Amino acid sequence: MAKPVTVTYEVWATKEATALALARLFARKVEEAAAKRGVARVAVSGGSTPQATFALLADPAGPFATTVPWDKLHLYWVDERCVGPEHPESNYGVCRELLLSKVPLPATNVYRMEGELDPEEAAARYESVLRNSMKLEGAESPAFDLLLLGMGPDGHTASLFPHTEGLEVINRLVIANHVPQKDTWRISLTAPVINAATEVVFAVEGAGKASILAEVLTGPRDVERLPSQLIRPTNGKLLFLLDDAAAAELPETHEVFVSSDGSRRIGTLEI
Repeated sequence: MAKPVTVTYEVWATKEATALALARLFARKVEEAAAKRGVARVAVSGGSTPQATFALLADPAGPFATTVPWDKLHLYWVDERCVGPEHPESNYGVCRELLLSKVPLPATNVYRMEGELDPEEAAARYESVLRNSMKLEGAESPAFDLLLLGMGPDGHTASLFPHTEGLEVINRLVIANHVPQKDTWRISLTAPVINAATEVVFAVEGAGKASILAEVLTGPRDVERLPSQLIRPTNGKLLFLLDDAAAAELPETHEVFVSSDGSRRIGTLEI
């Protein structure tokens, strides 16, 4: 039986407050890792919450653009659509527009998935990127300081979709995953790589995610139908940043504080 994982969920009043909480976490983790080892390795996903967070991090009038040690950050991707970097659905392209073009992050520290290539080739090349940039040996897995995830209304995360072959892969770092329900291919880190990160964070917003989120965290284990249940970090800790709407069907929380950013409530459960 898998070791239990303690889930902490922070519930914020609005999606804007949730995005700000994610930006603060991002900045703090980069600062901590850079101070400790001289480098911070972060893997990001697509989705609306990261987009709002990217904009906050890049805002020249905000608290992050000039305080984050951008030159120490090495930025990776959790997954990518099989499109070129100029395509409006490219996870990298969106991040470049909202963040990379506006902060002093060296281009050599940005490691994008090449979605324009054949999916299998793109996955193999990105696995080589991970091994070379992190100097991995043998079966060693990347150890990201922070890895950001979202959750789809079908329970998928990264590009690990329900009933797809990628759910069962444990001997690869990166896969090309065929998604029949979308008639497309995706490039994705595998679940073991995600679970090896020092800090794994889901950011989930909106009433449309409330039921599936409750199923993932409090329902029976069914990873084929709910791939987000595959995410069980090896350090035994998992964080969710939620707005009120997404958290509506989770167990009760307790009030922690109220500030100008809105109220934050904390809940915990074991999975």
